[in-house]
Amino acid sequence: MNKRPREDEPSSSLASAQKRQFGAGGGYGEQGYSEERISAQRVADHYSARSNQTLEERENSPIIHLKKLNNWIKSVLVQLYARPGDCVLDLACGKGGDLIKWDKAKVGYYVGVDIAEGSIKDCMTRYNGDSDQQRRKKFSFPARLICADCYETRLDEYLCEDAPFDICSCQFAMHYSWSTEARARQALANISALLRPGGTFIGTMPDANVIIKRLRESEGMEFGNSVYCITFGEEYTEKDAVDCPEWVVPFHLFKLLAEEFDLELVLMKNFHEFVHEYVQRPEFADLMRRLGPLGDGRSGQSTLSQDEWEASYLYLAFVLRKRGPPPSQRRANNPNRGKTFLAEEDIEFLSI
Repeated sequence: MNKRPREDEPSSSLASAQKRQFGAGGGYGEQGYSEERISAQRVADHYSARSNQTLEERENSPIIHLKKLNNWIKSVLVQLYARPGDCVLDLACGKGGDLIKWDKAKVGYYVGVDIAEGSIKDCMTRYNGDSDQQRRKKFSFPARLICADCYETRLDEYLCEDAPFDICSCQFAMHYSWSTEARARQALANISALLRPGGTFIGTMPDANVIIKRLRESEGMEFGNSVYCITFGEEYTEKDAVDCPEWVVPFHLFKLLAEEFDLELVLMKNFHEFVHEYVQRPEFADLMRRLGPLGDGRSGQSTLSQDEWEASYLYLAFVLRKRGPPPSQRRANNPNRGKTFLAEEDIEFLSI
């Protein structure tokens, strides 16, 4: 899938792109290894090139309420499944947009991994609290940042002294691993090897059932609204298209493959179903009001547009759990890993 993004597009968010192109056929792609490395590098370069936005710039985004809804959903997942003191593995962590969520959950240790060097450096800046958009106290947990393709690189040996992790998160990015079967398997192998028995894997990704249904209802190979446009095909004629491929992941195949790596399904809900269910809970309803995707209850307050709500229907949330009983005692974090202030030389770079 290629895309022509808006300037205000959030990391890995399909719904905010003007133009995206999916590989038709679903499941695994058949690209060669060298071509796959080139494709992965294009993704990394795309996200590295995008600059951080100030709070004012984000608030002026035409899709600000969709972004806030996505943040609400991720916050609910973290609050539901993270526990104080947890050791967190954040795959495709991007610019560190979820750091505050982990801090509010009072986690004990954080490892962020992303393929894009620019994003990892922005994540470091956000973690250190010295960005103009990070007006808050320093984070309470030590952190470690790694620049690597977690869908190609084996992480189990490299992170053996940090493992096992209590919770792993991969937000709006798991589908990037489905360009080949080898990458999909390596992604799940890393997650399974690094999670403790009973550990949790939370994530969000495009909902293939909805996307294919919408495609079948459309007259051609393209559909969308004022917020997004999705195009299926192999050739790209638009000069301003960014070559950033993405893949449709049939969830039943994702579930079956995850089971091969001892990861059992706990939850899978389309974003609409997820919102309807969890907004009924008082603590999450209050969070919805505070984040503001549906406004704050004041007369005339802007809220999620119909086109943004329709775009959110293209996504689902999932939770998987590593088979086996949890350990009777939590392993103490390695005191030699992680820092409470990170310099650029602390960022670790891994190649395959």
